[in-house]
Amino acid sequence: MTTTRHSVSFLGLGAMGSALARTALKAGHPTFIWNRTAARSAALVEEGATAAADPGEGLDADLIVVCLFDQASVHEVLDPVADRLAGRRLVNLTTTSPEGARELARWASGHGADYLDGGIMATPEMIATPHSAILYSGSAALFDDHREFFELWGSAEYFGDDAGMASLYDLALLSAMYVMFAGFFHGAAMVGAAGVPAKEFAARTAAWLPALMPAIAGYAAVIDGGDYTVPGQQSLDFSDISDIVNASRDQGISTELVDVVQRLIHRQIDAGHGTDGFARVIESIKKGAAA
Repeated sequence: MTTTRHSVSFLGLGAMGSALARTALKAGHPTFIWNRTAARSAALVEEGATAAADPGEGLDADLIVVCLFDQASVHEVLDPVADRLAGRRLVNLTTTSPEGARELARWASGHGADYLDGGIMATPEMIATPHSAILYSGSAALFDDHREFFELWGSAEYFGDDAGMASLYDLALLSAMYVMFAGFFHGAAMVGAAGVPAKEFAARTAAWLPALMPAIAGYAAVIDGGDYTVPGQQSLDFSDISDIVNASRDQGISTELVDVVQRLIHRQIDAGHGTDGFARVIESIKKGAAA
């Protein structure tokens, strides 16, 4: 396990990078920081961090944490100092695609660095609170050696040596979040057209959605079992959302969001599965539009 005194270097001081660095600093770790816009380092320097003039100056730390804009920016920052990465331990918390994470892992390995990728399931304000979680994949040794440190930021879970798995889970969970929020926006637009404030609709939505959460485990069991004919499921025929589509149109708002759901449902109905359970919609998603 890590000690409370190993040094950590942070490359990238956006809102998230700053929150991560500040947590390390408050926990007593010698903290080195670098950012393209040097002014962003000022507050952390006042709190005790050491500013590096360039990324290379931070590579002597026990742990190097990268939190930049995207995969390309990681290369822009590290490529010029790649010849100094041998023997270093690199944690990439930049949001990338799974394939992007795997490419960076291969690149880091090619330069002799130990690589761990992370997906942050939190906003900067949530870091170091019970609501923060970071998913990791890549080097098991790096994760095990520094798990205590990672848990300063939030719960830390390891998803195996495939460096892309943390990103895959991260983006899959975010997809559920964005679709849920988009559904709220659509509903708010529906009632908003009748003069109902979004705030009022939000209160009802916040009370309604938690009651539905237990259904997720039921759907998961059906999907994993592969039997969409299990009695007690809401059928696809019953799940037709024409009334929602038509009501949205009557309210004068876009139907493009609910049209997507309707197409997924009808792709299975048209294939002869109308009496199967609603969870069968996942087959429309897995097989793609070409199906």
